[in-house]
Amino acid sequence: MAEKYSYEHFNIAFPQEYVAHVEINRPTQLNAFFEAMWIELGQIFTNLSSDPAVRAIILTGAGEKAFTAGLDVKAASNGLLSDSSSKDSDPARRAVALRREISSFQDCVSTVEKCEKPVIVAMHGFSLGLAIDLSSAADIRICAKDTRFAVKEVDIGLAADVGTLSRLPKIVGNYGWVKDVCLTARLFGAEEALRVGFVSQVFDTKSNAIAGAVELAALMASKSPIAVQGTKELLNWSRDHTVQDGLRYTSIWNSAALQTSDISAALLSGIQKRKPTFEKL
Repeated sequence: MAEKYSYEHFNIAFPQEYVAHVEINRPTQLNAFFEAMWIELGQIFTNLSSDPAVRAIILTGAGEKAFTAGLDVKAASNGLLSDSSSKDSDPARRAVALRREISSFQDCVSTVEKCEKPVIVAMHGFSLGLAIDLSSAADIRICAKDTRFAVKEVDIGLAADVGTLSRLPKIVGNYGWVKDVCLTARLFGAEEALRVGFVSQVFDTKSNAIAGAVELAALMASKSPIAVQGTKELLNWSRDHTVQDGLRYTSIWNSAALQTSDISAALLSGIQKRKPTFEKL
């Protein structure tokens, strides 16, 4: 499996059947992202989404210091955030070019959310800026107790533009707290993140958090892939629509999904007290 997933800035492993482990691999730079990395990220999650041998995914960062320190500001200052051409180009045309770059960046991060498989992020150490964008796009967030979070964008002169401001309020359901951390760029710790509902579990160490993520992913991967993928799709749809819209979409979705053989396999395994097996999807 690992041979088909070879990337320069990410390690891909398969610690359990049907479970993929994606590791950001730039530890000497605190796993800070530059353009080639977010392009790879998009490719990875697009490919894993349609891989029939994958049913759940975990995302972590290499090294002991950081899940990711966010955007590589030095690289960005020579690229996305560069003002070198601003004096030589029409402002409207410059804006069009920037919009395209920002949209491309957003699309790459959104592949985590759009991935058909559930994605669990296990964070540790510094988890700043882009770390919040990435983890907000995931389905489940857990962390080690040493994790230090921050929405850092106002500290570098911009509004967060890759997903945090759109997704974080819907995750925690508390606009006052979201504005607190986004307008100040202050650090907050694992216990505060747990208290507001940003993460669902806190572990003593990074290794414990990863082990917990693998265990959770393996449990999800043992379920019907039709049911798991449908549940993720319907939850994400319902989050962004009215209750009535959600109910209607669910009825349409399940009019096809309920015809799966997974239902009879699951029911029979319960009656026969055995572990069910499901075909690849």
